[in-house]
Amino acid sequence: MDTNRKAVILLSGGVDSTTAMAFAKQEGYEIYGLSFRYGQLHTLELEAAQRVAKALGAKEHLMINIDLAKVGGSALTDQIDVPKARTEKEMAKDIPATYVPARNTIFLSLALAWAEVLGASDIFIGVNALDYSGYPDCRPEYIEAFERMANLATKTGVEGRTQIKIRTPLIHMTKSEIIQKGIELGVDYSMTHSCYDPSSDGTACGQCDSCLLRKKGFREAGIKDPIDYER
Repeated sequence: MDTNRKAVILLSGGVDSTTAMAFAKQEGYEIYGLSFRYGQLHTLELEAAQRVAKALGAKEHLMINIDLAKVGGSALTDQIDVPKARTEKEMAKDIPATYVPARNTIFLSLALAWAEVLGASDIFIGVNALDYSGYPDCRPEYIEAFERMANLATKTGVEGRTQIKIRTPLIHMTKSEIIQKGIELGVDYSMTHSCYDPSSDGTACGQCDSCLLRKKGFREAGIKDPIDYER
């Protein structure tokens, strides 16, 4: 196994990105975590990302500031109510208010820039097309299109020195399968954060889409979720 390969991992501190980083580590990559202060109303995820990067032995963990709150249009950055207590059917019906306009495109573009500087050919992102909230930038066709663009848009790609690959190891897995795989890889999910609308003390609400999908995943995996929820 070539341990000199480098990979950039988009790291939010949630279940999916943490598992994606564990995948990259298992595959022998030297891992570089990339997280963003993007104007999100709750920054507990950044504390979780720092814990994860440290625990999984990231060579470097870069935190970039972007103020997407100035763009607005999302319940995660603006004064818009976070949807609560929705059924899976309701989640699948439309793109929710927690969608942040063009977020994955912005994040992947910056990951691409850093990968080019590092000489990394692989970018890992924990997108998932099964148990997710209907975000358009989590679909396989989007990832494939971005990868094509990445190799047209970079010096390394044009010169043929490096073919950029956008790695999505979780994209066809259910949340329970992701959690089971993470446990197999030794992930401690108590250090992760998933909630879109935590209480002032950081306790997960248990009712937003992200909490509901997380709880469903642990329940179906037959594993106790190690974090606390509001009662």
